[in-house]
Amino acid sequence: MAKPASASAKAAKAQDASYLKAGPIDVIRHRWVYLGIALALVLPGIVFMALMMMKTPNHAPLRLGIDFTGGSILQYGFEKKLSQADLPSVASVFESRGYAGPVIQIQHPKGLLGDAPTADKIPQEAAVGTDLSKSDAQTGAELGADRIQTVVSIRTKQLAKNDQSVLEEGLRKRFGAITLLQKNAIGPTLASELFTNGLLALVLAYFLIVGYLTFRFQFDYAVCAIIALVHDTLFVIGVFAILGYFYHVEVDSLFVTAILTVVGFSVHDTIVVFDRLRENTRLLFSKKLPFGHIANLSLNQTLARSINTSLTALLTLLSLYFLGGDTTRHFVLALILGIATGTFSSIFIASTLLAWWRERQEPNRLATREA
Repeated sequence: MAKPASASAKAAKAQDASYLKAGPIDVIRHRWVYLGIALALVLPGIVFMALMMMKTPNHAPLRLGIDFTGGSILQYGFEKKLSQADLPSVASVFESRGYAGPVIQIQHPKGLLGDAPTADKIPQEAAVGTDLSKSDAQTGAELGADRIQTVVSIRTKQLAKNDQSVLEEGLRKRFGAITLLQKNAIGPTLASELFTNGLLALVLAYFLIVGYLTFRFQFDYAVCAIIALVHDTLFVIGVFAILGYFYHVEVDSLFVTAILTVVGFSVHDTIVVFDRLRENTRLLFSKKLPFGHIANLSLNQTLARSINTSLTALLTLLSLYFLGGDTTRHFVLALILGIATGTFSSIFIASTLLAWWRERQEPNRLATREA
């Protein structure tokens, strides 16, 4: 007859390292494999960022849109009803004149035109850089808002002199009567300021996260979390550098918003893992268990939560990517990439680096305690 397990046997089992390793994955044992994967994810992007810096006139690692380089924003009313399928034809009119990659958006589908402004009704003080001629206003008045079926916004490079009339004639040939409703311009100075402010916002976010994590946890937690965030940022920027190199994809102010959102989501997931790791450290440190075993146990305890949280967010973003239209597609793509790599970095980068850091310090701490 088998004897019941004694209390000492149960305690011994609890202290057994192999017992603590039980779980879906053994992250700590294969840490260098995961860190190698992380390096492989960012290296191609870094290479293409360097290539973009050599290729682009402003030596930027990405292909910058007019938000950061300056350009013109035109708003036209079309008597013909347009759909998303017509937008490539609109773009081809501008591209045939040398304005590659215009950003085109249908703003007011039919039924929502009641508040759409006509050229003769636009208050001059409402738009910085408005350059609307009297003839344009007369054209808008002649057509009338009640005949406009679709309002389209077009963002492109700074228009050269006399090109606007040529472009409008090209649009009329393809789509019939149009009305210029609004024209704004973003000058190089304002665009440069937007670019600088975007970079400052990103740097400020990093510093605030380091300060918070150092206060909430410890300095080594903060350093490992920032390394994971830098990995996520580099991965997303690298993918857009590749897209810009091969497909001329440009980034705008929405891209900065996406990066800041990715930073916030990634650090949120990392904090969940770190919080469980800190709790387990307090509970199990007296058992003299290696920090790597405690980290592995904590990762497996939070693994399902991290994956489920990211999966629900990704399902929502995927629906937006396929059904949300062209205007927000690149913004949503940046979020998808960032959240996916943020989940990976929280599990396989931040915690493994922290375990490696602590394990290197453990002999010194034990020697200090014994002395």
